[in-house]
Amino acid sequence: MTPEQRAARISLVAIDVDGVLTDGRLYYGPHGEALKVFDVRDGHGIKMLLGHGVDVAILSARSSEIVAARARELGIRRVLQGRGDKALGWTELLADAAVPDERAGYIGDDLPDLPVLARAGLAATVADARDEVKAAAHWITPEPGGRGAVRALAEFILRAKRIDFAGMTRG
Repeated sequence: MTPEQRAARISLVAIDVDGVLTDGRLYYGPHGEALKVFDVRDGHGIKMLLGHGVDVAILSARSSEIVAARARELGIRRVLQGRGDKALGWTELLADAAVPDERAGYIGDDLPDLPVLARAGLAATVADARDEVKAAAHWITPEPGGRGAVRALAEFILRAKRIDFAGMTRG
């Protein structure tokens, strides 16, 4: 099955945070607060998916109020943080959403993502992912993590579904 055929079946996309939705770097302020940087193009890609009936979730090993706030801002209802065992988190997510593996996509970038990528109907990764992750992926974004990779995945999925998104206004 081609990556496009896989993408056409997707009804839920789960996104890793560090290294995918962000560039993977953590910024610490003088009082110990961690900061993350998000790309507005990725946010718009998430809105595009949601606006066309594709559910979006976050599945992250780390926990961060910053991620929860960004998810709320984008309208992401399914946010699973602090899931060191991502395969278990994936099982929980799909059970809650009542979506089988083959209708769910996942985008990750590092070794902890491999068990989920092995199960996902569409396994995607970013241009700057680990080589082992690239080898496990059905599709690799042209962009690095935190720099429009999620937007590229959103467009890939919507094109595979033959959805015209060009006229969408920014959310």
